Amino acid sequence: MTSLEDSRQGIEVVAVSHSRTDEPEPRRIERATVFVPDGKVKHFLTRFESYAKTTPRRKGELRYEDMLDRVATLRLATLRGLWTDASEAYPIEHEAIWWEVWLRRQDGNELERLMEFAAAKEVDVAPRRLMFDDRIVTLVRGTPAQLASSVDVLNDLAEVRKAKETAAVFADMGPQDQGEWARDLRSRVMPPGVEAPAVCVLDTGVTRGHPLLDASLDTDDCHACDRDWGTHDHSGHGTEMAGLALYGDLTPVLESTGDILLRHRLESVKILPPDGHPANAPDLYGAVTAEAASRAEIHAPERRRTFSMSISATDERDRGQPTSWSAAVDALAAGRSFVPRTQGLEYLDEGDDAAQRLFVLCAGNVDASALVVDHLERSDTDPVHDPGQAWNALTVGAVTEKVIINDPLWTDWRPVARRGELSPWSTTGVTFADAWPIKPDVVFEGGNVVKNGKDEVSFPCPDLSLLSTHFKPAERSFALTEATSAATAQAARLVALVSADYPRFWPETLRALVVHSAEWSAQMQTHLRGASGKRARAKLVQRYGFGMPSPERALRSANDALTLVLQRRIRPFAKGKMRELHFFDLPWPRDVLAELGATPVRLRVTLSYFIEPNPGRRGWKRRHRYASHGLRFEVKGPTESIEAFRKRLNMKALDEDEAKPAAAGDASEWYLGEQARNRGSLHADFLSCSAADLAERGVVAVYPVSGWWKDQPKRDRSDKGVRYSLVVSIETPGVETDIWTPVAQEVGVPVVVEA
Repeated sequence: MTSLEDSRQGIEVVAVSHSRTDEPEPRRIERATVFVPDGKVKHFLTRFESYAKTTPRRKGELRYEDMLDRVATLRLATLRGLWTDASEAYPIEHEAIWWEVWLRRQDGNELERLMEFAAAKEVDVAPRRLMFDDRIVTLVRGTPAQLASSVDVLNDLAEVRKAKETAAVFADMGPQDQGEWARDLRSRVMPPGVEAPAVCVLDTGVTRGHPLLDASLDTDDCHACDRDWGTHDHSGHGTEMAGLALYGDLTPVLESTGDILLRHRLESVKILPPDGHPANAPDLYGAVTAEAASRAEIHAPERRRTFSMSISATDERDRGQPTSWSAAVDALAAGRSFVPRTQGLEYLDEGDDAAQRLFVLCAGNVDASALVVDHLERSDTDPVHDPGQAWNALTVGAVTEKVIINDPLWTDWRPVARRGELSPWSTTGVTFADAWPIKPDVVFEGGNVVKNGKDEVSFPCPDLSLLSTHFKPAERSFALTEATSAATAQAARLVALVSADYPRFWPETLRALVVHSAEWSAQMQTHLRGASGKRARAKLVQRYGFGMPSPERALRSANDALTLVLQRRIRPFAKGKMRELHFFDLPWPRDVLAELGATPVRLRVTLSYFIEPNPGRRGWKRRHRYASHGLRFEVKGPTESIEAFRKRLNMKALDEDEAKPAAAGDASEWYLGEQARNRGSLHADFLSCSAADLAERGVVAVYPVSGWWKDQPKRDRSDKGVRYSLVVSIETPGVETDIWTPVAQEVGVPVVVEA
């Protein structure tokens, strides 16, 4: 297998495994995982074919007969490896589809080679191209077998996807045609059951009579903070958010042909007044949010719900510091009832058990008049809008993968953001002081805007927008939508899907799983790779959050990606002192990891909990005085004994005002590091190491740090215990080793240690 390597070309065999067939006379099979750099596919395939044709050196070795027929298979596998769309969308070998082809710009002859190939194979190539500095994007119609038959084309390919219809196709239809598409989809929708979890949309109201919404939104689940407002949608925004929260972007849903099983419901609370009614006073936004949550909960107290609020203030002065609105969201998330006061919040239920809530909030949008071509710089200086800085919320920014423009009306325009880049609409937490949380937490599709040759920016471009439900279905069934509002509704939908699959998961856990499932796009990683040091990385995470969540990762553990979820309570303090530490001896697949030896693996940890905000406004200027408590995680070092690990965490009261004990030699291996990740009430980080090294790291600790409960023992609610969720995953990408099954056969028991 080493003959397949070529160090000069960067081609490397990274893993080799052996097995035997189940035949009467078993044959030994050797599998190799080979890393091939961009632009070196032709070199590798040529080398492989040459290897296959070489005369065997040993008697009985079947090289030509056994391998040459695998060359075509390898070419197909190479094409499949360049597929960046959903795996289930990949066509079968002889199925012709339109491919979205991304060519790597190398010598300037990429299009010429593609056109020569197309002519020889009678493959159609669309006349329009999208030109980037390092990529050419076009559409090609053919089968996988046809595309894989040309080594030259494979070498030019950077990635391929299935070409999709855009929102423009449906947005440009007349009312009658839109209605027919809506009715077709409605006939395929299987409504959710009455026990299904809900997304509660806090917005301008929802048009319940829309044919795509009525079966999932009962009349009794439509509310308004003021009965005089009515529950109808007076502007369209709320109905657009409801459609996204239920279906996601409607374009691929309308394109589909199968049944659509809905596993969550909708609720609506109107929190903005219609025209002709007084606007909400800014100092009452928190009270309005509390009233909205209360109305939904009073009507259906046992229902599991996620609150989705795609509305924010536009004041930029807060820059991460708590406000009366964000503090109200934090209090509601922690399960507290309160009365807003000039001096802060007055809690009403000091003795009651908390009923936690998850709020999904928008990061807020860059003002339309401020959209520019240099959009990243603009977004980095426009801070997340109030109440998006709330510690306990899941705050959502916008990314975009929409860069293909087919509409001839937009021929002279180009997308502003590259695919996988932050949407030009999205605000960020880059300007937040270090004391405040990482925001946004994650990013979802928010659409793109376009520019012309004069660098003038325009929107909406239908091809680069999302499609949702229109609030006046008698006039139109569908509406274009975009920005962080749309991203937030989609995030709430994912939370509801996870809740439907795992009804016993807490709101803290749902937030943790969504963040834990997120990955940075290839475009984001180009910036992250260029970051010099952890502080620079942290600033980029304040732009992108932890990336783009994946429903597949949030809902399932793959065989090569093991995820462990723990839900526990901890009592942080007693009489102003640290009280408990939790140690978890996880059901680690130690033997499997040890066998993998030097194979690179990744450990990822996410800790999520809800703090109670200090009721006094004077405490909102410092994080130790704003949060009731903090929690942190620590992982045992690979050479550290259990006793040394415990001693390290017990050696002093873990008050962040003091110097914390140094980690056991692995602090530099964490991607963000303690200083960057230990902000807010959600902490996520990962480290990359060898499998053998990770085999010895199977103990994780959770411990408390200072908060206003510690400083005010009379108001300390530690005796009730505070909830937290810990999500730990091991990833062995590209390795055909099952790490999930051994753990599924074992149950880990955590040990609680009194400090």
